[in-house]
Amino acid sequence: MITVVVLGAGNVGTHLCKAIHASEGIKLVQWYNRSKINISNHMTAVEQCYNLSKLATADVYIMAVSDNHVESLSNQLPFENRLVVHTSGSVSMRHLNKKNRRGVFYPLQTFSKLAELDFKDVPMCIETTIKKDRSFLMSLAKAIGSPAYKINSEQRQTLHLSAVFVNNFTNQLYRIAHELVDKQGLDFEILNPLILETAKKVLIFSPYMAQTGPAKRRDNKTLKTHLNLLEKNPNYKELYEQITKSIQKTHG
Repeated sequence: MITVVVLGAGNVGTHLCKAIHASEGIKLVQWYNRSKINISNHMTAVEQCYNLSKLATADVYIMAVSDNHVESLSNQLPFENRLVVHTSGSVSMRHLNKKNRRGVFYPLQTFSKLAELDFKDVPMCIETTIKKDRSFLMSLAKAIGSPAYKINSEQRQTLHLSAVFVNNFTNQLYRIAHELVDKQGLDFEILNPLILETAKKVLIFSPYMAQTGPAKRRDNKTLKTHLNLLEKNPNYKELYEQITKSIQKTHG
């Protein structure tokens, strides 16, 4: 039986605890947070901890905290020679205190507390300083249903950067589109089929081959019309121009 302590009750920590608690062969022995954790009814049996000095003994300690707190929390852990991992895509493993065995258990996915998530759709990127710890984390990922990948720090940071482009930046573009159609009394849902089809296409073709639209066609009349519609919002106009230039540079 693999024993786990999760530190942090944000989006990632909450989903990890749910997945671990629901998995056979893994025991979530404790869930640490600085303040009271609001947990669902089926997890009421999980022991909560609010004091680092009272952390239980476990095979691995997963720090699911913000990037800015990884190093400080690692330094505060009141034990040595145990496996401690963080879940960040961008923080180097060297920011973990050397008094413990170090690793990374980075779930490459977007997390929201209210959105259900199946961990078979969560690639787990794993990095360790010791080979046996890597094998152990691979087994842990498999136990919660995640595909596991051995990734070094440079690869992980590049993956995280790429994830920001495909997820965070894309979501901001969705938000802008939502604002534009809403101002015209339209329902954003009318764009849902287009959003889904765009996502489906890049699962079949490369993003380069899937590109369409007025920028690629160099349809200057349409581009000018769009820019005129954005005159009252210079920030969106500038963004439209920059992305148009990027597409045209890519497609020559």
